[in-house]
Amino acid sequence: MNYSESATVEAESSAANHDATSSLETVEVLTGPNPTASVVWLHGLGADGHDFEPIVPQISWPDAPDIRYVFPHAPVRPVTINGGMPMRAWYDILSLESPRGHDAEGIIESVNQAANLLHREIARGIPSRRIILAGFSQGGAIALQLALRFPQPLAGVVALSTYLLFGDRLQQQQHASNARLPAFVGHGSMDPVVPISMGEQAAEKLEALEHPVAWHSYPMAHAVCPEEINDLAAWMQGRLE
Repeated sequence: MNYSESATVEAESSAANHDATSSLETVEVLTGPNPTASVVWLHGLGADGHDFEPIVPQISWPDAPDIRYVFPHAPVRPVTINGGMPMRAWYDILSLESPRGHDAEGIIESVNQAANLLHREIARGIPSRRIILAGFSQGGAIALQLALRFPQPLAGVVALSTYLLFGDRLQQQQHASNARLPAFVGHGSMDPVVPISMGEQAAEKLEALEHPVAWHSYPMAHAVCPEEINDLAAWMQGRLE
């Protein structure tokens, strides 16, 4: 059986598009015709940009702004944990027990590609302070790696069922622009893929560096749940009002 990090959600798919500057194909969902905020959301290993489309209608609140959701597809690359089979992945993973930051080249490549998407949103007229970077599992690790080091202030970072890469380097590498970046960190208490201890360690590290952290745990496995989506919507409202 192949190891994957696809979220347990269902919905109709929208058309994908390709942006030459980022070299990543993306799926875009707009909640209104004139977006004044953006959310760039990175999927987990073996999934794709359609994985989190279904939750967009559920993340809403009264008088919410028009938001552009950008869901990129990770590059296709061989993944050791799945016998070297090519699949969409932000970087290679040797095993569930191995350090997950060994593929530095793949991590750097994906961080740069995701950064290009943030710069593209800014070029499209969205102020950096109105952009949230989100990710699930492996995508969440890339989101944390990028957001805390990004040279322009973001609205926040969302880290679902994930972990920190190179956490021992964060204090030296984080950019002053995002030195107090708010973070939503959610994790399943029964997660067999990314143990909740890894999420707790990430939250504790961020708190130690004085990031405002909204930590939430849920009685679920490696997935998302309605309660988590509701909590995330409330947190996003506070960041994008």
